[in-house]
Amino acid sequence: MKVIENYDVIIVGGSYAGLAAAMSLGRSLRKVLIIDSGKPCNRQTPHSHNFLTQDGKAPSEISSIAKSQVLEYNTVHFISGKAIFGIKNEDNFTIGTNTGATYVAKKVVFATGIKDIMPNIKGFQDCWGISIVHCPYCHGYEIRNEKTGIMVNGERAYHLAQLVNNLTRELSILSNGSASFTPEQLMKLEENAIDIVEKKVVEVEHENGYMNTIVFDDGSKEKFKALYAALPFVQHSDIPEALGCNLTDDGLILVDPMCKTTVTGVFACGDNSIKMRSLANAVASGTMVGAVINMELVKENF
Repeated sequence: MKVIENYDVIIVGGSYAGLAAAMSLGRSLRKVLIIDSGKPCNRQTPHSHNFLTQDGKAPSEISSIAKSQVLEYNTVHFISGKAIFGIKNEDNFTIGTNTGATYVAKKVVFATGIKDIMPNIKGFQDCWGISIVHCPYCHGYEIRNEKTGIMVNGERAYHLAQLVNNLTRELSILSNGSASFTPEQLMKLEENAIDIVEKKVVEVEHENGYMNTIVFDDGSKEKFKALYAALPFVQHSDIPEALGCNLTDDGLILVDPMCKTTVTGVFACGDNSIKMRSLANAVASGTMVGAVINMELVKENF
């Protein structure tokens, strides 16, 4: 195992959270390495919203600008590759990549995001991030006043219905099987004219990711322009857990308010550790983690 170079900080993941952390650290004259596989979870999304100064731009355009600005700092280095293992040593960490290169740093940041698990529904993945979305704050304005579905059940569906009902009056819950709501929730949904469809979804008909019809298991069809879905997910990288980082019951990396994991010297930021997924929150948590790590290094060296 050949070590290429030592760094103050290795950041695994070079999207919004990772780049924000790198900027904070690079401006503090920390020697930083970003390792990025180039597969952000929003790569299919045509436009990003609800982020000041960048509203409406393509996610790839925003990250490209961010990367070019971060790499203006000669303290920050970037390599394309996938981190495949991590080792906690006595006073530092070793990260290995799929290229065979190995790097060492005093601190490690995981800005690796999560991987959504797509349902076995024809056309669903083609529409994900385009007309099937996860967040009314990120996408709700663009699909306001449209015939909209919510494909989830129970408490999560009720929560989304309250939010989306403010954006459209043509709203249905697609429970994808028997609905599970309390009597009080059912009464509220009926009061707000929100239909519940208990048939299973088998196909989403679309044109280039823009849905027009949902097909159910009984052969019936219904026109929809947009769909909210809450998908199960897994961590995009298994290295944090292999290093001993605890996860929450929801499967996120457990961090404290300073983005510290349960393993000393290991930090996490962005979608892998934040419930509310958004570009703005990813940047905010990355900026925070950079400042926290720099302060730790200052105290260790002062």
